[in-house]
Amino acid sequence: LKNLASFSKGFQAITVEATEYSKKAFETGTATAEKLVSAKSFDNAVEIQVDYAKQAYEGFVAQATKMSELYAEMAKEAYKPFESVVAKSR
Repeated sequence: LKNLASFSKGFQAITVEATEYSKKAFETGTATAEKLVSAKSFDNAVEIQVDYAKQAYEGFVAQATKMSELYAEMAKEAYKPFESVVAKSR
C-alpha cells in the first residue's frame, strides 16, 4: 500500500506540473499570436517569432528537467519498500 501511495503522490505531482506547463505554454502562445497580429512590419513579426521560439525552447528544457526530476523521485520512493529485501539477499 505504501508503494501505491507513493506512485499516486508522484503521478499527482507530475500531473499538476504538466497541467501548469500546458496552461503557461498556451497563454504564452496566445499572447505571441496577438503580438504577431499587431506587428507593424515584417521585421517586427520575425523578431516576435524569434523571441517566442527562444522562450518556448528555454521553457521546454526547464520543464523537461523538472519532469525528469519528478519521475526520478517517484522511482526512488517506489523502490524504498524493496531496499530491505534486496539488502537481505546480498
